[in-house]
Amino acid sequence: MQSKKLAGAKPGVPAQRYLDIAEIKEDVVVMKDATLRSVLLVSSINFALKSEDEQNAIVQAYMQFLNSLDFPIQVVIQSRRMNIDDYMERLKDAEREQNNELLRNQIADYRSYVKQLVDLAEIMQKRFYITVPYDPAAEQQKGFVDRFTSIFTPMVTIRLSDERFEKHKKALMLRTNNIISGLQGMSLSAVQLDTQSLIELYYTAYNPEQFESERMVEVEKLQIEE
Repeated sequence: MQSKKLAGAKPGVPAQRYLDIAEIKEDVVVMKDATLRSVLLVSSINFALKSEDEQNAIVQAYMQFLNSLDFPIQVVIQSRRMNIDDYMERLKDAEREQNNELLRNQIADYRSYVKQLVDLAEIMQKRFYITVPYDPAAEQQKGFVDRFTSIFTPMVTIRLSDERFEKHKKALMLRTNNIISGLQGMSLSAVQLDTQSLIELYYTAYNPEQFESERMVEVEKLQIEE
């Protein structure tokens, strides 16, 4: 049954309208202005534990890395509560499969201790990302009038053809690989996020509280409304 009031209500404005993201496909974020983004998950190093010579070498490598770039990048540090759901499930499985009652009780006590520790201490996990952009239309080619008008013009989604997308993606991947090579000079490893990881990243960024209670499903299982 459905009330007439609910039946006659108009649907609200979808949240996607307020986002700059048009779609995410083939490990690439497509923005509404037809620009592309790739996102790298970067490892970290404990700079304070390095010797003075190692610190100077890292700083010099970082300066060379920045000076080698002819396009902007964005460095993002995200803090989130540590997710130990998979680890807890493995402990549950080990507890069920354990035939020794003493060991089974020890696993149960350890599982309870870990859960309480994470809940009470609110252990945070930091992740480091680098966003690599690609803009087919160079900003310097825009005139003052175009730039001024675009500020007051609502965002309009620009659809990319498959041919244009593949061309722009190839150029973006060249930039991405250059960033990965530059980070290796500082003993940092980086991996490009795939489509599933990108969706989870933006989902947690825009829905931090909901992510704690409702986990993302795999891309193939998502029901997307056109």
